[in-house]
Amino acid sequence: MAKLVLFFSLYVLFVPLVYSFGAPHLCRSYCGNITIDYPFALQPGCGHSGFRDLLFCINDVLMFHISSGSYRVLNIDYAYRSITLHDPHLSTCDSIVLGGRGNGFVVEHWRAPYLNPSADNVFMLLGCSTQSPLFQGFPAGNHVPCRNVSGMGCEEYYGCQGWMDLGLARMGLAYGTGPPICCALPFDSIKSVNLSKLECQGYSSAYTLAPLRVSGPSEWTYGIRVKYNVEASNDSFCKACEATGGSCGHDVGRFGQLCMCGSWNSTSNCDTIMKLSVGGAMSTVDEISGSLIAMVGFWLLSFRM
Repeated sequence: MAKLVLFFSLYVLFVPLVYSFGAPHLCRSYCGNITIDYPFALQPGCGHSGFRDLLFCINDVLMFHISSGSYRVLNIDYAYRSITLHDPHLSTCDSIVLGGRGNGFVVEHWRAPYLNPSADNVFMLLGCSTQSPLFQGFPAGNHVPCRNVSGMGCEEYYGCQGWMDLGLARMGLAYGTGPPICCALPFDSIKSVNLSKLECQGYSSAYTLAPLRVSGPSEWTYGIRVKYNVEASNDSFCKACEATGGSCGHDVGRFGQLCMCGSWNSTSNCDTIMKLSVGGAMSTVDEISGSLIAMVGFWLLSFRM
């Protein structure tokens, strides 16, 4: 009887253990030279549900898609939880793009808690009409929300070569009784950069690379740096999942957390007893491997006994 209990104990111990070691890192992937890892993913069911249907790899180019449009991903910094984006119709110092062609930046309502441009990212809205929501109350109330962000603003931006190429010298850009042709703002003050609703012709976006200090707009880093966020409970769940050889994912129907353990999923981690797991069972190879190890262990212990 004691030997039977011993064998059963070894079986329960080694079968899940062998399987968890054999489970590949299902969700980690690459697009070009960019690593895609939690909370992002390219495969359905992988990553955090708040980032589903967000990234797409097209010809080794990683694209980021939200309601305002598609952007090229330049970098994902997992240490600082940021993702850097490029809009081809974003104005820079060398090129001012008007005509309302830029994407701006608008995220879906349900995705907003997870994605927001960083606090040191300045948005400069260009060629906005006098009826723009930005200038409600101007000039009667003398309310212009424009201001510098992290040392970057329109006063310096007016000195860019791009304005001169359009035939607009710095002096011609100054405003008196009308609204400015450029209005710099942090994202938090407007919550959405929708060029159509704001009645603007274009936009620029730049961010700081602390602790570097640059001398002018020709040296600014242009692009959109977005901070991403996940709940602390998700972080804890994911760490426990990965520590047991699993990949962090979610239920594609209910969007709940799942630990993906190869051919089966768990609501906790890959060390969980099979009856507590959902979505399948272990493969035959894993069961046989675990059984063999259990039998060898049983034989060795029996021999000593």
